[in-house]
Amino acid sequence: MELIDIALTIGRLSAPLILVALGGYLSEKSGVVNIALEGLILFGAFFAATFTTWYGNPWLGLIMGALVASSVGFFYALLTVGLQSDQIVAGTAINMLAWGGIPFLGKVFFDSTSSTPALDLDMRIASWVPILTGLMFVLLFYYLSRKTRIGLWHSFAGEKPEALSTVGVSVTLVRFAAVTCAGFVAGLGGAFLSISLASSYTRNMSAGRGFMALGALILGKWRPVPTLVACLVFGASEMLQLRLQGIALPMIGEIPSQIVQIFPYILTLILLMGFVGESRAPAALGKKI
Repeated sequence: MELIDIALTIGRLSAPLILVALGGYLSEKSGVVNIALEGLILFGAFFAATFTTWYGNPWLGLIMGALVASSVGFFYALLTVGLQSDQIVAGTAINMLAWGGIPFLGKVFFDSTSSTPALDLDMRIASWVPILTGLMFVLLFYYLSRKTRIGLWHSFAGEKPEALSTVGVSVTLVRFAAVTCAGFVAGLGGAFLSISLASSYTRNMSAGRGFMALGALILGKWRPVPTLVACLVFGASEMLQLRLQGIALPMIGEIPSQIVQIFPYILTLILLMGFVGESRAPAALGKKI
């Protein structure tokens, strides 16, 4: 029973990260670097909590959070694919828009820059839903990448865009669609963060998950299933961080909470330093059309 509880906890903590990493997969596999994942999480989380608070329907909140993040993803695609802006700079700008704009909206909507009103238990989505959603998207993207023409176009947009153009497929259109859909999927991860994993949106609640998702994507070598495994590792580290708080270890004593809280981020750095050299990014990642 203890093992089942541990597995469910890891799944619950990993699910939002899995969806965000899959959003990164959609964007980066098509050739567009997506530093904006952190901002997409926050937009999805804030608007999911906001619409759930306004209408009392978490499913409406979930969809609206993902749609708002998708619209932000479209704007990011307009900057990077349409206007050929620097992808790192544009992604950083989206993150800064989220960090500064969402507290302003919170003040307008709820007279608070720090959080949205707490949701009752019946206004939250059950913890098994994000787990199942994450697994379904992993299977969907695995199937699309291996078995369909759309998956082939998606891959060629990031590997050999010139070859894709040669056969009459618009690389611009493929990248626009991929980055917009990336916003939707990452927004789902953010929405689950605020209306399933937590009971409200709190300021900067993504806590670096967008960058951890990029780390998981790199460790997973830009493939859905290995990325899932990397996210589960990060979820396990987060669970361990929660369990170690306030516990005294033999011969060590109680570990300071500050050290415990940064454990997932230290693990991310260690894994990236150890494995990033073995990963090969899509050949046209970050390159303008």
